Amino acid sequence: MKMVVCGCCATSWRRCVVMSLRLLFLLPAGLPVRSQGESQSDNKQMDNITIRQGETLFLSCSQGDFVTHTAWLNRSSILYAGEDKWSVDPRVSLVTLNQDEFTIKIEDVDLTDEGQYICAVQTSSRPRTTSVHIIVQVPPKIVNLSKDLVVNEGSNVTLMCLANGKPEPAIGWRMLSPSGDSLSSDSEVLEIPFISRYRAGVYECTAANDIAVDTQTVELTVNYPPSVSDGRDVGVTLGQRGVLQCEADAVPEADFEWYRDDRRIFNGFDGIEIEDAGAFSKLTFFNVSETDFGNYTCVAINKLGSANTSIILYEIIEPTSSTLLQGPGAVQDGNSGTSTVFTPTCLLLVVLLQLLLKF
Repeated sequence: MKMVVCGCCATSWRRCVVMSLRLLFLLPAGLPVRSQGESQSDNKQMDNITIRQGETLFLSCSQGDFVTHTAWLNRSSILYAGEDKWSVDPRVSLVTLNQDEFTIKIEDVDLTDEGQYICAVQTSSRPRTTSVHIIVQVPPKIVNLSKDLVVNEGSNVTLMCLANGKPEPAIGWRMLSPSGDSLSSDSEVLEIPFISRYRAGVYECTAANDIAVDTQTVELTVNYPPSVSDGRDVGVTLGQRGVLQCEADAVPEADFEWYRDDRRIFNGFDGIEIEDAGAFSKLTFFNVSETDFGNYTCVAINKLGSANTSIILYEIIEPTSSTLLQGPGAVQDGNSGTSTVFTPTCLLLVVLLQLLLKF
C-alpha cells in the first residue's frame, strides 16, 4: 500500500490520496458498486437530505465491529479519514468517531455543498459504503428591481423584478397604495400602458418559494398638469378683512399667480398679502376699499401646463341706524328724504287738542 501511495505522489498529491483511499476501501472511480459476492447491504443509498442554506448539516454513518478504517468523502474530495481532517474548509469538523458512529458536521451550508456524500468503512472482512445526496434549499432573494420612477401621465410604464432561490421562486406584483386598487400581476414584469395619475403610488414585488418570502417596493410618481377648483366669490364690507382662496391639484405642485383684470398682483402690493401652502393659495385684503372690489383670476402653473379660475370680490352693505328705526308707521318725505313717525300717543294728543278748541 505504501508503494502505491508513493507511486502516485509524483503526479498529484491530492489525486494520490484519493487513489490510495479507493484502493484502501476498494472504491471504484465514481459511485461505489458491489463486487462479486458482496451483499446488497454492503453499499447503501440513504434517502436524500434537504437542508436550508445557512443551517448546519450533520452526516452520520454506523461503524459496526472490527472497523479498521473510515472516511467521509464529498464527490472526489476527502473530508475526513478517521480522525484526520483532510478538508481545508473551516466549516467542516468531526463530531463523533467510535465503534458505533462516525459523524461530521458542516456549518453554514451553501449551494456549493450540494451533492453526494459517501461514508466508507473498512472492516476486517470487506469494505462497506453508505451514500446520501444533499439538496440545499435557498430562500428567495430579489436581485434586480426597477428603481423608483417619475413619469408623465399617458406614458407606458414597465416594472421589473428578478429573484434567485431554490426552488425557483414565484414572483408577483401588487399595488399597495392608494388602498383599494386591484392592480396586480403574477409575472416578473408589470406593464402599465398609458398610465394615469390614479395609478401613482407604491408597488410591491414578492418572491416566494417553499422556504421564505422576500419583498421590495417601488414608488411610482406620475406628473400631470394642474386642475383648479372653481373659485367661490367673496363678499365683504368696506374697511373689513377679505380673503380669496384658490386650490389646485397638480404633480409636481403648482406655482400660483394672481391677477386683477390683466395686471398681475405681487405680494405686498397695495397692502395685499399672497400666501402659498402646497395645493392652496390665499389672497388677503386687510382693509378693503372701494377700489378693491372686482374680478380676480388665480392661475396655477407647473411644467406640464396651467389652469385658472375667476373669483369676484363684491361689497356687502350693512344696514344704517336710521334704516333700523323705520317701521310700519313711518312716512317717507319724498323731497328731504327724511322720515316722520306718528305713534299712537301723538294721535291721542291731537284728538284732545281738537276737543279743547271746540270749547
